[in-house]
Amino acid sequence: MKADRPISRGRTLIYRHGPIVRLTHWINAACMLVLLLSGLQILCAHPAFYWGDTSHFANPAAAIVTTTNDNGETQGALRIFGRTFDTTGFLGASRTADGQMMPRALPAWATLPAELDLGAGRRWHFFFAWLFFLNGMLYVVQGLASGRVRRTLIPSRADWAHLGRAIVDHARLRLPHGDEARRYNVLQKLSYLPVVFMLLPLMILTGLAMSPAVNALFPFLTVMLGGRQTARFLHFLAAGGLVLFVVVHVAMVVLAGPLNELRSMVTGWFVIRTTPVPVAEETAA
Repeated sequence: MKADRPISRGRTLIYRHGPIVRLTHWINAACMLVLLLSGLQILCAHPAFYWGDTSHFANPAAAIVTTTNDNGETQGALRIFGRTFDTTGFLGASRTADGQMMPRALPAWATLPAELDLGAGRRWHFFFAWLFFLNGMLYVVQGLASGRVRRTLIPSRADWAHLGRAIVDHARLRLPHGDEARRYNVLQKLSYLPVVFMLLPLMILTGLAMSPAVNALFPFLTVMLGGRQTARFLHFLAAGGLVLFVVVHVAMVVLAGPLNELRSMVTGWFVIRTTPVPVAEETAA
């Protein structure tokens, strides 16, 4: 571990992230973006979900549909668990560049490629899925070997003792500073832990369960997950959970000081302050 570097105005540079952590972080970010957009392209081919092993087309658990109203206008809707929500303009019907309403499960800007192309979407998705998996394995193996997973992701007794205060501080947007910012607090650990060891493994397992080749080799995997269509639905829900995590993560980065946080993920060095500073100055750090 590199030594701290005191700098002016009561600030100190600490070395927060090693090269493997930084590299895998940015590869993960790129992979997740491509996987999301290409996954939505694949969804456009059949925007419906079912429970079990087969598709019951007349009774999906959830579906994006396109309809026409009494005036002949194209409308979109989301049907989920027996309820229908008007989603015209986004799901089921979206506007083209010339302002026309187009029947399409998701708008062109939300898919990769933009035009409807299932084959291209599958190629993008499968390539980056393997890259995402291998990169994630590198992160986990290196983290376990170095002890980083235990130090940074597993809450200690002291962390649990400060859980109540951490919740109140975050609710008031009072983020850790000084020596407290040297390591993840208990709420950060409790958010990263299920993502690394629950959501991501679920994404991988459900993705494999939808592969015909994997089904032939390991048929028990699909059975264990409740069937091929259940695996597909769980895959989508896990993806939604990851998107929610990323949104919260980015929001916290902005609140904590985006330049300082980005510096730590690019160079490894993070500034901690030993004296309170105005919020505006902290954000610009």
